[in-house]
Formats: sequence, C-alpha cells, structure tokens
Amino acid sequence: MNKFLIILALFFVSCKGGNQKEESRSQKSEREKKVSKRDWSINVANAYSDVFMDSMQLVKYLGENKVDDGVWRRMISFYNSRNYQFAWFNSKGLTEQGRGFWNLHQYSTTYGVDTTIKDKQLQKLMEEIIAEDTLLVRADSKQFLNTELKLTDHFITYLLNNYEDGFIKRKEMERFVPSKKQDALLLADSLINKKHKDEKYYADVNPAFKALKNQLAFYVQIAKQGGWPVVPASVTKLKPGMKGVEVILLKRRLALSKDLPAADTLPVYDQNVINAIHNFQVRHGYSVSPVLTTAQLKDMNVPVINRVEQILLNMGRMQWLINQPVGQLIVVNIPEFILHVKDGEKKVFDMNVVVGKEGHNTMMFTGNLNQVVFSPYWNVPPSIVTKEILPSIAKNPDYLASQNMEMVNDGSGVPAIRQLPGEKNSLGKVKFLFPNSFNIYFHDTPAKSLFSKDKRAYSHGCIRLSEPEKMAEYLLQGTEWTSSAIFEAMNSGVEKNVKLKKSVPVLITYYTAWVDENGLLHFAEDIYDHDKALAERMFI
Repeated sequence: MNKFLIILALFFVSCKGGNQKEESRSQKSEREKKVSKRDWSINVANAYSDVFMDSMQLVKYLGENKVDDGVWRRMISFYNSRNYQFAWFNSKGLTEQGRGFWNLHQYSTTYGVDTTIKDKQLQKLMEEIIAEDTLLVRADSKQFLNTELKLTDHFITYLLNNYEDGFIKRKEMERFVPSKKQDALLLADSLINKKHKDEKYYADVNPAFKALKNQLAFYVQIAKQGGWPVVPASVTKLKPGMKGVEVILLKRRLALSKDLPAADTLPVYDQNVINAIHNFQVRHGYSVSPVLTTAQLKDMNVPVINRVEQILLNMGRMQWLINQPVGQLIVVNIPEFILHVKDGEKKVFDMNVVVGKEGHNTMMFTGNLNQVVFSPYWNVPPSIVTKEILPSIAKNPDYLASQNMEMVNDGSGVPAIRQLPGEKNSLGKVKFLFPNSFNIYFHDTPAKSLFSKDKRAYSHGCIRLSEPEKMAEYLLQGTEWTSSAIFEAMNSGVEKNVKLKKSVPVLITYYTAWVDENGLLHFAEDIYDHDKALAERMFI
C-alpha cells in the first residue's frame, strides 16, 4: 500500500469512525492514541477561525507532497481536533498565532536555528500576504490553502526538531492554536491539573510560560471564591492618615492579590496600605505614589476573571518564543515600555522606551542587532512623506529647510526625503539596526520629555531609547570604541556605520501579563487591543 492510500485509510478511520476487522484491539488502541478524533462540536459559531477547508483537501495535500512520515499523521490529527478550520488564517488574514509562528519560522531559517524548514516559495507567499493591507482569505483559494497546510507542516516539523521527545505531547501541540471558544476557568483547569505519567511538561522547557502558569492557579482560586470587591471611586480622594469605610474594601482587595501581606479591618489609610498601593502600582506600570489615581483604580477593579483570561492569552503568546540563546539578549515588551538587556540569566540593565502609537503599531518579531549608526540620516518613510511632510510643504514652502530636511529624489511617485544629521534629527544621534521586514529599529530622540510618562506610545513604530549612549557603550564594549569616541561620533554630524563583531538577538514582544525575575506578576494595558481581539475569539 503506497503512502497516499495509507493516509486515505487513516483519514477515513479517524474521521468517520470506520472499522477494520483485521485490526487487533491493541493495534486499534495504539492507532487511536496517535490520531485525535474529529471534533464535530466545532462549528462556524464557536470556532476560533471562520475559514474551514474540506477534509479531502488535506488528504490531497498529503498525497501530493513529500511530507515526513512523522508529520503527516500529526497533520491529520491536528485538523481533526479543529474540525478542519484554518489555524493560521481567518477570513481577514493571519491570526495572531500565524504571525507568532511565522516570526519564529523567520528567525529559525534566517539565523540557522532550523534550516530544515527553509522554503523560498513559502517565504515569497508570506511576504506578499504580510505586505497586503486587506485580505479576503477563502478555503477555495489554492494559494491560501497551500500556505495554511505548509505552515502546519513546518510547525509540526519545527516542534519535533527542536524539543526533546515527550515535552510537547501531540494533543498539546494541537492546542498551540485555539480551536473554539471556551470557558476561561475550564480551560485554565485543564492546563493546571493535567498530569503526565512521564513527568514531562511543556512548562519545563519554557520558563516564562511556567512562571505565568503558576500565577494562573492562584488567580483561578480567587475567581472560584467569588473574586475581589469593587473599590469605590471615593478612595482616590483619600490621603495618608485619613479614615473611611472604603479603606476596608481597599485593604481586602489588595490582600487578595497579595499586594498587602495580610488583610486588616482598620479603616485607616496607613503605611501598610500605602506600601501595598506602591506594590500594585509597580506591578501595573505606574510611577509610585501614596495616592491612587482614577486610572489605577480602574485597573484595580478589573474583574479577576478578566485577569485569568489575560494570563491565558499571554501564556499562548509565550509559546512562540525562540529557545532563549546563551549570552546577550535584548528584550522589548511593547505594553511595558521597557527594554531589558540580559546576559544569560543575569540582568544587565533596563531602560525606558517609547513605542508606536495606535495606528503605527510596533510589530512583534525576533531579529539580530548587528549595526550601530552614529549621527544618522533619517530617511523619511513614504507613508509619513505622504501624510505629514507633503501637506506641511503645501502650507509652508520653507518647511524642509526649517526641519533640516532635503529632497533626495522628486521624480514620479512619492518624493524621497531625508533629514540631515544634527540636533533636530528625529532619530537623534544614534540608531541601532536589526534587519526585519517592518523597518523597525532602535534610535535616540530629541523628544526626551516623553520618557518620564507612565504610558509611552508616541512613535511611528520604531523604538526610541531613553539612554542610547549607554546602549552603544554596552554593544561596543571591548572594542576601540571608548566612551569618548562614542560621544564624539554621536555629535560629529557625519553619519558613521559600525558593524558589531557579534550580533545580539532582539525579541520584540507583546505581553500584557508576565512574571519578572523576582517572581512578581505584572499586568499592562492592552495598548493595541490585541488582547481584546483574541479574547473575543477564544472565550465564551
């Protein structure tokens, strides 16, 4: 029996519940362990994606392509568990998981982590898909169907190649991408209470995921016990030393989230409650103050079930992390507005950053920082030229000169405009490059006042650094680039490119819930509404 007939037979047995009389009970049991049954409970109304394929399209793909023997059975199982809905696309384009896996795929194939999944044709298709602003994804489109199935093929291959056997079970692999709307508490229970005979768990190979999973159990317990009380708005008017019945509710709320070590019933706005407020403020990205603001109170009154959902969403995002490299690593968590520099398990330093404002989102991706540019030109992106520069020129013919800009090419189409190095340059005095398709990089800025704000989403998508000189010194340590040489190059007004001897991995993440190196759980604002969009598809 050739491979296509084996696939076809397996498909009909697993999906239709057919019988093979000649198969022994032990053989049947072994087979059923390896292929999930088709989940007929999934439909258009409750599915994660709104695009479904015909099941025979998968059989055709498997018959026509050289899919590894260890992969094709898992592909059938994967789509059985989803009732043949797409995993990586919905009707409007890539799902968040599609972007997450493609980012991982790109890093792996670009930097040699796993070249077995390198595919130039798939690369071209994905570049076209990502570049397109509006998409209409249909299952009867051969392009989208083949891309969907190829991504699944590569997804399974990647996990099999890069994780020790047993740490990602087949059913867990299938749950990397949500399949239908579920009750958040039931989903959380299934993650918390699942036991494996071999004592191998995915959480053990993903420390960030594991830390968040441990916090999940605590928040689920609070939810099952009725949640926490709503703290009234009048508490924002209280100051240290004042009394009020609302303080009792405030203390109870802070004790439940362990910001206050132990609840007490004294209605006094005392030092204990101030310390607890400080802890809450740090965990939610606010400057420390003895008085709660309206915005902070709003965060405090978010229902605990919403926090459970938020933890689950971010555990899902952490599945797309690259295996953390040994040595230097730079991490920017967009909603946190912080850049972290690490060397192995050691924290080197943190710094405040400004990220893209709504409509100019900073994208999630992974790359390698390999170049420092002192006194850079700013080549203004065509979108900014069209929407901002040209209207300004129309109002003021001397606008370019006033901004230290020049037109490099005014031929057909959008003119090429750049800003010369200098004090007015929007990139400041240095930029840091890591190749990516989104044209995102780190840079200095003359707008220093923004770094003192708690919420720092103001850029056009690139990431502004509060201490760019410190970053340059760190990246160029051990070279001829001394502090004085760096200072001189930053202020020379002449562009100078310096290639790093060893590139440094950069992770740009979007975590609105995470656990820091001290075991403290943090929550951040969903500044781009990614959580909102995901929750609407994942939870009942």
